[in-house]
This record gives sequence, structure tokens and C-alpha cells, in this order.
Amino acid sequence: MSDPGSVSGGTGLEASAAAGVDQLSHVDDSSQKQRKPRSLWSDAWGELRRKPTFIVSLVIIAVIVLMAIWPTLFTSVDPRHADLDKSLQAPSGDAWFGYDLQGYDVYARAMHGARASLLVGIFATVLTVLIGSVVGIIAGYAKTWLDSLLSRFADIFAGIPFVLGAIVILTTLNAPSENPGVVRIVTQVVLSIAVLSWPVAMRIMRSATLVAKQQDYVKAARGLGASPLRIVFRHLLPNTIAPVMVYATIALGAFIGAEATLAFLGIGLRPPVVSWGVMISESRDYFQSAPHMLLFPAGFVTITVLAFVMLGDAVRDALDPKSR
Repeated sequence: MSDPGSVSGGTGLEASAAAGVDQLSHVDDSSQKQRKPRSLWSDAWGELRRKPTFIVSLVIIAVIVLMAIWPTLFTSVDPRHADLDKSLQAPSGDAWFGYDLQGYDVYARAMHGARASLLVGIFATVLTVLIGSVVGIIAGYAKTWLDSLLSRFADIFAGIPFVLGAIVILTTLNAPSENPGVVRIVTQVVLSIAVLSWPVAMRIMRSATLVAKQQDYVKAARGLGASPLRIVFRHLLPNTIAPVMVYATIALGAFIGAEATLAFLGIGLRPPVVSWGVMISESRDYFQSAPHMLLFPAGFVTITVLAFVMLGDAVRDALDPKSR
């Protein structure tokens, strides 16, 4: 006969063993969940949320975007309402930023001017990235005479000084005495910036494509008979777009500054368009007598460009695991 104590002891050991196995299984399951790999974008978002520069730049950009979409939230004054009796008056309680030569409220024009400046920056960035990405991914994937041809073609545009090229393009399209409409001049400025800036995006995309196409997943897709279009859109593009997006973020701020530069030279946006660049252009002859005409729109341009540069730096660091 078996000893009851030994039976109960054996049962207790079996129960303990079962409980231990159950605990180990829970530990293994939890460790597997914790070890579940995250995508590059989710990992980058986790890093970005802990960066103060990202939060600050995002708040500034959100305010600028809100100004561009709903300027009436910030002011109820018509930016085109002129009162010559208040010409060149300094900032006061009635007009926080003062008045310009025509008696326009500088604060109201600064709020409404965000729209044109931001639209030029956004459209120029989208067009630049689109042209550069398409040409770059074709050149990087082809790696034949087509790559050499497209690279030399990009070098030609990259060698043109930006300001000189913009002057040639915009003065050729518009006669000195001609006053183009709002849509026409905005389109011309956007096209000028994109035509002179796309080689940078092309080089970034080409370099990323040259690295990505040597990876095993691309070689496997090619070995399985995938078409070039499927390889480009399904495998290469998702893994090469990150550095181009970083460039686009920084370039957007730079293009807003470029719009102000072209307007200051008298070849970019011009009245009746209200933009920060137009305001700076109108104030260049009155800086000594009315510095507020220049300082406030120039301040908005500086803060906006700085915000996008900060955002681009934060995104670049988050998308580059080697920098962490």
C-alpha cells in the first residue's frame, strides 16, 4: 500500500510544478509581447514625444497654421483697410504693431499674410519633393546610363545660383511693367523655387535607393520575379522616404524665407497679395523712420523658419537610430 503522506506530497509537488510552468508561460508571453519589434515610425514617434524641441516647434507651427487658415481668430481688422491719417504711426493699444505707409494695420496684415507665405512654402516643398523623389528613385534603381544622364541633368540645375536663377525665370515670365494676377504670380514663384531646388531631394532619394536596393528583401523580390514597379513602390519607396521627409520639413521653412527674399527683390509676390515677404518689401525704404514695419513681419519669418528647422532636426534624430 502506498503511503498517504507520499501521495499528498507527490500531489503537492505536481501542483507546484504546474503552477511554476504556468508562471513561466505567463512570463514568456509577457516577454514576447515586450520584445515585439516596433516599426521605424512608431519608434520615432516615441522618441519625438520626449524631445522638448519637437513639442515647442510643433506648437509654433500649429499657431502659424491656425493663423493661415483662420486669421479672423486673431484679428477682426481688414488687412486692406487703409487710413492715411495713421500713416507710419508707431505701435499702440489700437494697433499692436503700428501702421505702415498706407495706413494699413501691420498686425492685421501679419496675421493674414501667414496664408500666402505658408501656401508658397507648402506647394513649393510638395513639388520639389515630388520631382526630386521620382527622378532620384529612378536614377538609383536603374544604375545604368540613365542614372548618369539624370545625375548630370540634376547637376546643371544644382549649379545655378538660387537668386540669380529666380530673377531670370520670374523676369522672363513677367515684363517689368506687367502686374500679374494673384494666382499667376503665386504659381510662378512656386515653380521657380521647385525648379531650382529639386536636385537636393533627388540626391537624397538616389543615395537612399542605392543603399536600399542592396538589401535582402529587394533581392528576394527580384528573384521571385517581381516587376520593377512593384519593387519600387512596394519595397524601395517605403524604406527610402524617411530622409526625404526630413529634408522636406527643413526645406519648407527655407522656402518661406525664399518667398520673402524674392518679394524683397521685387520679383516675387506683390500687392494686392498680402504676405510677410510683401510687407518686408514695402518697408525697406522706411526702416529708420518706422522700424516696426520691418521688424514684425521679419520676426514672423524668422520664427517660422526656425520652427521648421527645429522640427526637421528632431525628426532626423528620431529616424536615425545611430544618433541615439
